Amino acid sequence: MLYRVYSAAVFGIQAHLVSVEVDLSSGQKLDLKMVGLPDTAVRESSERIHAALRNCGYMLPPHHITINLAPADLKKEGSAFDLPMAVGILGASGCVPKQDLSACLFMGELSLDGSIRPIQGTLVMASMAREIGLDRLIVPEANAREAAVVNGVRAYAAYSLPQVVDLLRDRQPWSPVEVDPGQLLARQRAYDADLSDVKGQYQARRALEVAVAGGHNILLIGPPGAGKTMLARRLPSILPPLSFEEAIEITKIHSVSGLLSARTGLVAARPFRAPHHTISDAGLIGGGKIPRPGEVSLAHNGVLFLDELPEFHRRVLEVLRQPLEDGTVTISRASMSVAYPARFMLAAAMNPCRCGYYGHPVRQCTCTPPLIQRYLARISGPLLDRIDLHIQVPAVRLKELVQKEKAEGSESVRERIVAARDIQARRLESSGIRCNAQMSQKALRRHCSLDPESEKKMESAVTRLGLSARAYARILRVSRTVADLDNCGRILPRHVAEAIQYRALDGACWRQGFETVS
Repeated sequence: MLYRVYSAAVFGIQAHLVSVEVDLSSGQKLDLKMVGLPDTAVRESSERIHAALRNCGYMLPPHHITINLAPADLKKEGSAFDLPMAVGILGASGCVPKQDLSACLFMGELSLDGSIRPIQGTLVMASMAREIGLDRLIVPEANAREAAVVNGVRAYAAYSLPQVVDLLRDRQPWSPVEVDPGQLLARQRAYDADLSDVKGQYQARRALEVAVAGGHNILLIGPPGAGKTMLARRLPSILPPLSFEEAIEITKIHSVSGLLSARTGLVAARPFRAPHHTISDAGLIGGGKIPRPGEVSLAHNGVLFLDELPEFHRRVLEVLRQPLEDGTVTISRASMSVAYPARFMLAAAMNPCRCGYYGHPVRQCTCTPPLIQRYLARISGPLLDRIDLHIQVPAVRLKELVQKEKAEGSESVRERIVAARDIQARRLESSGIRCNAQMSQKALRRHCSLDPESEKKMESAVTRLGLSARAYARILRVSRTVADLDNCGRILPRHVAEAIQYRALDGACWRQGFETVS
């Protein structure tokens, strides 16, 4: 007897429909054969399914069982096929009545006692089901809220194999899990860290505001204890709230990575990822035998913070160049090629030299000129060009440390940022981009025209600092963001001057370091 149910295979953040076809024929003993390019985890499911069926009281007579996972040329990975294969076996043996399940999608890993364990990629499968017209999803109880986030599908929580059988026999009411995505998004994470905790560093605070307002990359350079990490750790408190579309994008990545909490179902806050400098290039960019998202993808629509930037391996830093430019990461293997989104804001911090006190007004630097040169040379020019703002963070003076007056808090800064982002959203709506940092050359020409005085300032900066064409374009984008924060439709000379200042500071630091050794 032939029985067919449907499941899905996940590749990257895309899912493909899989038809699970089960055929039973007479035999002298119970024998299960699986075809359709199953990987090791899928092949091992035969033992889990056999034990789960036996422990749940479903005693199958001796049969030869053939399971085909179609299409046969698509590789099947993971343990999500346990439940659909078990349902197919029960259906083919007559334990589940013959019925039309063409509108149902089954997924779940079986324990040996028949309970259903959570899986990865549920949201991706649910999105695929909606696109192709499947409106009923039988998912593990721990993944039910995640699947229910998708409009147009009904997600039913399954906690055991007998419960699923009772559902199919209509012994239990079909009660879908319901969630309110708007309510989930409203529960934004509260941050204990606030910008008001930062003493002094007014220019760095302003630079952070500009960077977040336009989605620009930022590099903080200063001695130990100046507050670089403290500033960066407060970035999440001024990030604009997520839209529902952005939340879905982030949740898909966290879902396929197995990082999504069963209690939430939707990532409601922009991610802030801060990997250690010992991370490998595969850990940062993604990879593995079965390609998985790296830190750059987990930071999608959020912030990737690299503390002690020169301590990262040179090869690791260089792989950042493609995602910084394109907003995607493509991982190619012999059998597949997977693309993950990686549109993030890069925040980095570093010392001006190995000891950290080069250029310090009080402490003496102990580094020799060659050491300073080697330290600075760890950051390549092409990578530096892709960072929009380079900010010097000087040591905090005692007068600033002991002052009792509180600085401006994150909430008021975030209000200005949200207002600037709204301006950008209206301006760039037809382009399909969300912030100034993502503007193409065509958009730059359209939205970043300069008056003669501003052009003169730009020409002087390019000549004086030796900026590349990419750096020139980034100054234009930052100028546009400064104007948006000023609620100004045109880019004025003062906006260009501020944007140049953010590049000039870093240019002076870099140039001075190399001149010392020449």
